[in-house]
Amino acid sequence: MLHRSEEGTDGAGGELTVPMAWFYAEYIADELLRTGDLMPPTSFEFRAGRDALALTIFLSDTEGELSGIRVVTQLETWLSLTAYDQPWQEWVRERLAELAARAAQSGRPAPDLDLAQEAWRWLQETELLAPDLNAVPGGAPVVGEDEGPKVWTPAWQLGLPLGHLAIHLF
Repeated sequence: MLHRSEEGTDGAGGELTVPMAWFYAEYIADELLRTGDLMPPTSFEFRAGRDALALTIFLSDTEGELSGIRVVTQLETWLSLTAYDQPWQEWVRERLAELAARAAQSGRPAPDLDLAQEAWRWLQETELLAPDLNAVPGGAPVVGEDEGPKVWTPAWQLGLPLGHLAIHLF
């Protein structure tokens, strides 16, 4: 879903393409996370969850038109895509490659795809310090938030379960 304007940013009559599909996917992801109230909206964890959810929403839209009316009907699809046992990162790579090939074939600018690729790059390259759930002996609960071993984790590995939980809480 692209919005085109005949007037460029400088008013010279060039075409401006606004990445509405990506912005809408980000908006839906943001609302789901805020409704779940899982973490502060200013945290890196929130951004990771929002970007992972926005990618899921944007890339699952095979029709090329995100419809506000269909959001509720898509929740089950998004839940299945973000589930723990699913190869989400491979699916993201495949869908981004498909969209990039289509964009290259059309020869038109793809600002939605550019923003989705940037979000994916951030999720892969950014690491966040998180509790090491594999290091807790015998599955003993950790008393305090700051106690226990921590490990650097790619942002998508934190964002994806947060997004999944946010959908459940919605």
